[in-house]
Amino acid sequence: MTSARWMVVLVLVAPCLFPLHAPAAEAAVRPNVLFIVADDLRNELGCYGVPAVKSPNIDRLAARGVRFDRAYVQYPVCNPSRSSFLTGLRPDTTRVLDNSVKVRKNLPDVVTLPQMFKENGYFTASLGKIFHRGGTMEERNEQMDDEKSWTVSRFYQATATGLRGEGRNMTGGKLNWCRWLAADGDDEDQPDGQVARDAIKLMEEQKDKPFFLAVGFHKPHDPFIAPKKYFDLYPLDSLKPHVEPADRTKDLKIATGGGALAEAFDKFTDAERREFMRCYYAGTTFTDTQVGKVLDALERLKLADKTIVVFVGDHGYHLGEHGWWNKNTIFEYSARAPLIMALPDGRSAGKSTPAVVEFLNLFPTLADLTGVKPPAGLQGVSMRPLLENPATSWDRPAYTQVQRGKSAGRSVRTDRWRYTEWDDGKAGVELYDHQTDAGEYRNVASDPKYAAEMAKLKGIVKP
Repeated sequence: MTSARWMVVLVLVAPCLFPLHAPAAEAAVRPNVLFIVADDLRNELGCYGVPAVKSPNIDRLAARGVRFDRAYVQYPVCNPSRSSFLTGLRPDTTRVLDNSVKVRKNLPDVVTLPQMFKENGYFTASLGKIFHRGGTMEERNEQMDDEKSWTVSRFYQATATGLRGEGRNMTGGKLNWCRWLAADGDDEDQPDGQVARDAIKLMEEQKDKPFFLAVGFHKPHDPFIAPKKYFDLYPLDSLKPHVEPADRTKDLKIATGGGALAEAFDKFTDAERREFMRCYYAGTTFTDTQVGKVLDALERLKLADKTIVVFVGDHGYHLGEHGWWNKNTIFEYSARAPLIMALPDGRSAGKSTPAVVEFLNLFPTLADLTGVKPPAGLQGVSMRPLLENPATSWDRPAYTQVQRGKSAGRSVRTDRWRYTEWDDGKAGVELYDHQTDAGEYRNVASDPKYAAEMAKLKGIVKP
């Protein structure tokens, strides 16, 4: 065959050989998407430099993917965050600012991330918690997560055995928070074990068709329930509670919100702080184990080289930093969350990127990688350049917001700075220099030498 004919053949077959580089790829060669979400998971994992937290399976995924070291959610609470990254729209657009409103109520015709895939020939499934579901457990089990989005949608609950064990409410029952249970039974006596089991079954059933499989693990969200063996991995005397720096400035009260939770946290003894850490880490390792089961099945079924794997926490979490043991702040601990993406061809495997990115970008990124045409109006951008070269230049800020009653907090995170305004600055302003203050303990907003930087950041605090 002449060289000219070889060139013709190569042009014809290249789109089939390299589907990630073919925007118009046919559904038959489009990669699957395994989209894993952990609830309330902060960046304390082995692959993020915290070996004391046992996460060998998430670490394994990071070793074959790209770890985003500075990925930020747009609202650090479950429903607003998920509503944002599953629609590719900012919270101001979805108008979902708490856990009580479903995104379809405000945007009935919005095309969600899984819906985009469903409408393009993919089998789509929601297992566990993907969109935030409200109501009683019975109501959650009866309702479809979002009918337009899913071919299959399932929610789970613990068995009777899984609800027994040793535990307590650390507020003495005064609040419906800070509850833990070292449960009897095994993994599948808990919802997350059942989620992993069914994820494996669906991959076995759908392995010859393109799928978007969303696997939503509930832990380490409160109540901190996991089989007892995971608690045993973290002896109380091995845990070291966070110590606030002596030179910190006083936090604005609105920064964490105060209230009954803050009062309860202030009363924690050192032993109770260790107790809280143990149950949170137990939930983290329990989730990691379930992730491992799903990844093992992906490899056993020879789907790893056909599947884009995304792993995220829906937002971060405080474990005593700034006196807080929860989420819903615009501090780094709450706004930043894990994000790992592994491509079928192993591109950039084991690398990390320091780029400041938004979860909002997940939607356009997956559309770009799979060649599926995205809906108009997405407010994020594709992160494909960072996946192809994690060291590539990337100069885009990340935006996070919260609501405290009628008071709005808005924050912009750049490579060096975090700038936060409350009620357009009328209720307070915060400025943190991440070159010297990674924990955001020294608010330098009132220091005149930062006036020029303040003015610049004030001009971009709203996207």
